[in-house]
Amino acid sequence: MPRIAGEAGDGVQAVVLTLRILERLAEEGRPMGVTALAQALGTTKSRIYRHLRTLTQEGYILQSSDTERYQVGARLAALGRLAGDTFDLTSVAASTLRELRDTLGNFSVVSQVEPEGVRVLATLPGKSPIEIGVKRGSVLSFHGSAQGKVALAFGDESLRASVFRSRLELLTPKTIVSHAVLRKEIEKVRRQGWAVAANEVVIGLNALAAPIFSAGGVLVGTVSIVDSIQFIEEEPTREQTERIVEAGRKISAALGFVEGDILPVDMPQR
Repeated sequence: MPRIAGEAGDGVQAVVLTLRILERLAEEGRPMGVTALAQALGTTKSRIYRHLRTLTQEGYILQSSDTERYQVGARLAALGRLAGDTFDLTSVAASTLRELRDTLGNFSVVSQVEPEGVRVLATLPGKSPIEIGVKRGSVLSFHGSAQGKVALAFGDESLRASVFRSRLELLTPKTIVSHAVLRKEIEKVRRQGWAVAANEVVIGLNALAAPIFSAGGVLVGTVSIVDSIQFIEEEPTREQTERIVEAGRKISAALGFVEGDILPVDMPQR
């Protein structure tokens, strides 16, 4: 977490600090004191206290009368619910998805991570006269798709634990069904920032996927290109991997994710 520079009354910096306080309290999930917040955000206790007093007065946070620590209030929770109701990953990703398709020419996809798999939300057909892709609404497996591997690599630990406790279905002769092999694959995906699944869902088909994060570094979805193995090889081109990772970064930024702020473990830097 970078230090918050500037004076407390400096307009933009004051807003930034206020937002960081709210984010930190929401992420912590339990009450925090002034000292802990100041240390976490790299600023002084006096600055933190002034912001906490205002946020408490407005109902966005609550202060315990017993411990004097602070936690998320009802007004902030209500605001979060309203924002969640209007959240539309498809709309946020639309322009970046089109740019990706226009640049690379492949069938392009945005998907959402769900407990049972990765659901395809939006697609754009490629430029080839022969259409190759996936259906909107389809749920892709975690172990046998590029999108699913991204979810396992950058998603919640409970998701990985659930998958590694289960039997891995053989979709094609190339599908990874060994837990040990899948673990190595996930480690590789974490290091490089993207995943492929050549011939693992359907023989002759490949996908290249990258993660999409929301504010706070929470994985919410994936962006990917899908095509025949002729056009997306088992080892994708440098342009393809760079474009897909950049598309993931753009959509994540539009959702409020700030690189270098709260960065998921092992996510590659620029």
